Amino acid sequence: MSSRTRALALCSALVLALVLTAVLAPLPFAIAYPGMTANVLGDDKGKPVITITGAGTRKTSGQLRMTSIVATGPDASVHLPDIIEGWFRTDEAVMPREAVYPVGNNTEEIAEHNAKQMEQSQDTATSAALGQLGKSAKDIKVKLSLADVGGPSAGLMFALGIVDRLDGDGAGHDLTGGRTIAGTGTITAGGKVGAVGGVPLKTQAAHRDGASVFLVPRKECTDARAELPKGMRLIPVTTLDGAVDALRALQTGGDVPHC
Repeated sequence: MSSRTRALALCSALVLALVLTAVLAPLPFAIAYPGMTANVLGDDKGKPVITITGAGTRKTSGQLRMTSIVATGPDASVHLPDIIEGWFRTDEAVMPREAVYPVGNNTEEIAEHNAKQMEQSQDTATSAALGQLGKSAKDIKVKLSLADVGGPSAGLMFALGIVDRLDGDGAGHDLTGGRTIAGTGTITAGGKVGAVGGVPLKTQAAHRDGASVFLVPRKECTDARAELPKGMRLIPVTTLDGAVDALRALQTGGDVPHC
């Protein structure tokens, strides 16, 4: 064997080793999928998602569905073939692991963090909704119960659910107009809506569960349009007041914001 042949053989072996390492080595990514949705105006595991005391509440029709994503766990090994497949599928998304799991090194720590975020989201959603209606938290108590869901991204839909149960559209009708409306977005106590991530997967989850309208943080309009299911209408929002106004306009044929 000539020296040139030996050199080529050695280079080929090194290249093959690098390729195998790239294929087999775990990479710092997570694969995300459309998750569950839940109607915040309904029940979850036999209990009302929204329970209000200290004020009269309305019976509602239609649905307000919070949306979620699910992802491979923090300890899961994601390899190059998984990432390549995820790039070419519309029902999967490749996301940096730290974007999905920004804190915690194991499932227990992450679950605890997400539970705290959900609890804080419920508190701010209550404050935002009561503030939007000009009502006092001293007189009205709101309990929110939604099992097996963590994180802050249901804040907007919780707030809208409270508004609908207490006041509807303010004119004696449901805020939903009888539709199935889904959405996502964090919310502050002052009613500002924030971005959340994973929106294309959430629109697919919403479509799967019967929604025809999706409320999206305005900053995520471009992401929401990326894999938008056919027939799904996007409504961008930046505040709770804006979301309520948009849903009223949707019923009356008024000017509804669009992405």
